[in-house]
Amino acid sequence: MAGGMDAAETFRQEAVDLLAQLEGALLDLEAAPEDRSLIDQAFRALHTLKGSGAMFGWDALAAFTHHLESTFDLVRNHKLAVTRELVSLTLAAADHIRVLLEQPEAADRLRGEALLASIHDLAGSAGQRLSDLARPPSAVGVAAAGPERVFRIRFRPHRDVFASGCNPLLLLDELRSLGTCTVVPITEGVLTLKELEPTGCYLAWDVLLTTKVPRPAIEEVFLFVADRSELSIDEIPIEDQADAGFRIGEILVERGDVAAADIKESLERQQRLGALLVQSGKISEDRVASALGEQRHLREATRARETTVSGSTIRVPAERLDSLMDQVGELVIAQARLMQVAIAEANPILKSISEDIERLAAELRDTTMSIRMLPIGTLFGRFRRVVHDLSQELGKDVELTTAGEETELDKTVIESLNDPLVHLIRNGIGHGIEDAARRVAAGKPPGGRLHLSAVHSGAQVLITIEDDGHGLDRAAIRAKAEERGVLQAGQEVGDAELFGCIFQAGFSTATTVTSVSGRGVGMDVVKRTIDGLRGSIEVASTAGKGTAITLKLPLTLAIIDGLLVRIGDERYVVPLAAVEECVELTRGEDLRSGGRSFLNIRGEIVAFIRLRRLFEVSGDPDLIQKVVIVTMGDARVGLVVDQVIGQHQTVIKSLSRMHRDLEGFSGATILGDGAVALILDVPHLIKFARDREATFKAF
Repeated sequence: MAGGMDAAETFRQEAVDLLAQLEGALLDLEAAPEDRSLIDQAFRALHTLKGSGAMFGWDALAAFTHHLESTFDLVRNHKLAVTRELVSLTLAAADHIRVLLEQPEAADRLRGEALLASIHDLAGSAGQRLSDLARPPSAVGVAAAGPERVFRIRFRPHRDVFASGCNPLLLLDELRSLGTCTVVPITEGVLTLKELEPTGCYLAWDVLLTTKVPRPAIEEVFLFVADRSELSIDEIPIEDQADAGFRIGEILVERGDVAAADIKESLERQQRLGALLVQSGKISEDRVASALGEQRHLREATRARETTVSGSTIRVPAERLDSLMDQVGELVIAQARLMQVAIAEANPILKSISEDIERLAAELRDTTMSIRMLPIGTLFGRFRRVVHDLSQELGKDVELTTAGEETELDKTVIESLNDPLVHLIRNGIGHGIEDAARRVAAGKPPGGRLHLSAVHSGAQVLITIEDDGHGLDRAAIRAKAEERGVLQAGQEVGDAELFGCIFQAGFSTATTVTSVSGRGVGMDVVKRTIDGLRGSIEVASTAGKGTAITLKLPLTLAIIDGLLVRIGDERYVVPLAAVEECVELTRGEDLRSGGRSFLNIRGEIVAFIRLRRLFEVSGDPDLIQKVVIVTMGDARVGLVVDQVIGQHQTVIKSLSRMHRDLEGFSGATILGDGAVALILDVPHLIKFARDREATFKAF
């Protein structure tokens, strides 16, 4: 049962990737309908979905996908043109396939039939009938024009292949659809009836395939069983001379079925080689029969190409990566404790060992974090469909451009960004970009542009959503903010604070409610999500030119570099990415300030927060306190602490359910001596201080 569940999940994961490839190819085809590589990419995704779906029991999915595959077969054979209608229909069909994959019980049968009827209409225009499209699945159209090649395929499925939901015979049928095929079963692994397990697979197969398809197409047949099966796919070069290189002895040795010495010994007896080898117990009858089949097959083949070698990857459940990251975090903590003991004991040998472990732990941490990193392009690709559908819904021509797709971000951060970015994109198209008539009247091209970019900036990634629309309406935002009591009438505020009002719950300047926007729901969720990722949002807008919203996010949520500080008897961690510098605050300077919370740093007035007072720490402060200067947007703020201990690699631990909503702290970490230090959430800490300290209101 467990094996079946594993196979089903593997198929789902692969199918999701194939659907993403299909969707990307279709969206590109709208702009380049004659691109053969895109057509082939869409066809191959459909072909693999159909074949693998049938193999693993998704019969409804395979049957439905087969119609789409047949339609794209017409496209590949120049019998059907790629049109906007075809792309839209296939995108809708891909959505239906996704439902059949993820929630088959919720699939709308009538919708599926309506989509098939539309396929019938398109195929009808190409002189085809729906009954023709419904012919048994085959690989017609898979083979690109080119020379035939011969492949030797040796396939021994894993013992519990049946329990995993796979039927190897269907794989062999799929191979037969790729070209001329010779299949020889290998039965030497079959046990006696007493020893045989009814659900086990004891057969193997040797296959000779003459085909025009490339090697990857053959590998796709075994896509879901290759990782647990014995599988080899080798191209056999064919020479022009008849029978050259096709002698049975050479074939057996080249395949590794028998040693050259055994061949020589048998030939010396001047009898038929195969019979001699079997009689001497050197090889089984199945192996000889398989080699004879290959010999016959090779004699019929005439041409060859260089073999195509493809790399391999392995899928790992996300939970295992999370567990590995947790263990690495514990190792970092244990190493810090070991170093502390080594320093306290003044033992040079122990200190040397500790330094070695520190180096290895750092390398392991970096490797583990790199495994968790994913290119943000995996996320950006999803939004092309969002822009495509929304543009059609609103009657706007909007082009999505992207940059920095190779920028890597922690998988946990990427998983959390989908919904916020979708809302920002919908907001940009619905609110920001004007319709064609208004754009032309304003001297702009009729089609709008939405640009999505990502770039590394220190320990952060900056993701920007920029449109070329009419920009934010400052007067409307201010009027709404005053109406809701967010701003006082006549209160002077900068753009950053004014634009920040749009992230208030229920805040909307739209005069009408549409299916896209107008209810004031969503931007506050965006803000909460980004805050939860320890990130920040910056908004910039130019009237008549457009709006840019930038999300500043940490590279990872697991381990960060921090600055360890002490306040009273407790220690805290300030994220190093937010720290600019540290300065001293002597008691004399503190007294001369007259209670005002401002510092003059090289001619610039910087407000600061007395964390002892904010945290209500008892006792007198140190004679010379330290001020950690941090940045919040364009502003600089000082955090007054008793001591700056130094840089500290911080393994982030989530706060308990009881303390999760504690404002000003984003988590905790365990120090080398086993003590717990809270991690300061700088933006929220400053907001909390502004609400608590009257002396800070001038900031």
